[in-house]
Amino acid sequence: MKSSIFSKQIQRSKNENGFPWGPFLKNLTAIAVPIALQNLLTTTASMIDTMMVAPLGEQSVGALGLCAQFSSLMFSGYWGFVGGGMLFISQYWGSKEDDGIERSYGMTLACMMTVAAVFGCLAIFAPGLVMKIYTDKTAIQEIGVKYLRIVGFAYFMQVFSMSMSCLLRGTERVKIPMAASIASVATNLFLNWVFIYGHLGAPAMGIQGAALATTCAAAVNVLTIYLLAGLGKYPYLFHVRGHFAWSKKALRAYFVKCFPIICNEVLIGVGNMVINVTLGRQPEEVIAAIAVFRTLEGLIIGFFAGFSNAASILVGKCVGAGELDTAYARAKRLVYLCSGVILIADLCVLALHKPLLTTMSLSGESYVAGTRFLLIYAFFSVIRMGNWIQNDTYRASGDAVYGTVLEIVFMYVMVLPCVLLSGFVFKFPYWIVFLCCYIDEPVRYILMQIHLYSGKWIRPVTELGTAALPDFLKRLKKK
Repeated sequence: MKSSIFSKQIQRSKNENGFPWGPFLKNLTAIAVPIALQNLLTTTASMIDTMMVAPLGEQSVGALGLCAQFSSLMFSGYWGFVGGGMLFISQYWGSKEDDGIERSYGMTLACMMTVAAVFGCLAIFAPGLVMKIYTDKTAIQEIGVKYLRIVGFAYFMQVFSMSMSCLLRGTERVKIPMAASIASVATNLFLNWVFIYGHLGAPAMGIQGAALATTCAAAVNVLTIYLLAGLGKYPYLFHVRGHFAWSKKALRAYFVKCFPIICNEVLIGVGNMVINVTLGRQPEEVIAAIAVFRTLEGLIIGFFAGFSNAASILVGKCVGAGELDTAYARAKRLVYLCSGVILIADLCVLALHKPLLTTMSLSGESYVAGTRFLLIYAFFSVIRMGNWIQNDTYRASGDAVYGTVLEIVFMYVMVLPCVLLSGFVFKFPYWIVFLCCYIDEPVRYILMQIHLYSGKWIRPVTELGTAALPDFLKRLKKK
């Protein structure tokens, strides 16, 4: 009886092409909203840091922003493993292969923590070198060094919690990371108040207080995930033997799929670092505006990433289960649906840009610069996020090469030459240099759309998916 009722509900929710919009949107929302909230909370912590440091002056805001760019480079270093881990975990989740899930998490964890060790050691033991790379302003360098020496300890815990979140998201347990982020942000907010300005008997530590608060909040995030996962009797996180039961075949399959993603994230991260180094040679008020813009950009990206992660899970799960027609139908709709979501987020930020920029101590030329950055970004971000979600979908479905090659080629052939020439050779105004960061997006979008409709990005790693592939490709050719 219940099965009959459910079938009728699906039938009523189908459009003229037979796509079940009702269950699809319900599943998307159930996964995307908690992830989006978690990402927003994480970004909110960065925004809170910026807002609470703002009274210390534009130099402190600029230094904090440049340190955040170093963190972003670390993000690029480990995100390739997150993408690879999500590929395997979501597909094994679809085919219900517990050993594959645990093994994939173990490999992902080991690789991510290696990246954390590299960046953590650089921040703790060589912060001066890091700051000299990002800016030539001595006063900003000195402030950044103080921050990095402390926050470097947080990197290990931040990456560890991200690896656990990758496992939990890939198996559709998205509420645990969200709850951990709530606890972490609350801790960060409270300890910022205590340590930056010296309340409750603590000394006023300034920028170092923000770093200490971030480190304590990272520890709370890890502990909360472990506590909630234990109370919920979540199986995969605690099967340590299964995490490291690697075979040569499994390692080879993992790194074959991960290698293009890792190359993509690292090379794009290096490219973005070059862009930030170029912008870091602009006047101090522009550097402060860039720092604030990156924080607001993080809000938009954090919100969008929830939908992008959900798309990867919903499509990757179907590919792993051998439901390839469903995966193809979902992917096409998710691109346009998520692009619409990011447009709404852009419009909200633009509508509130004045109070947001002024709250973070931008005024005069720095306020003008921040406004220009937001306007340029709002125009290009819908296209950019369309490229992002298509690439994430391809990766979760087993194709880690196509989007990677496009992004790397366009970054190094088009974007970086334009940014460097406009910034260092022709000495164009800062907003033209910034505009050059996005000139490749429309061209890549067209190429990504062609690949999307070809269906060639569906490349299963499970037995169920592989068995279903020949028939799917035959049906696709007939359309």
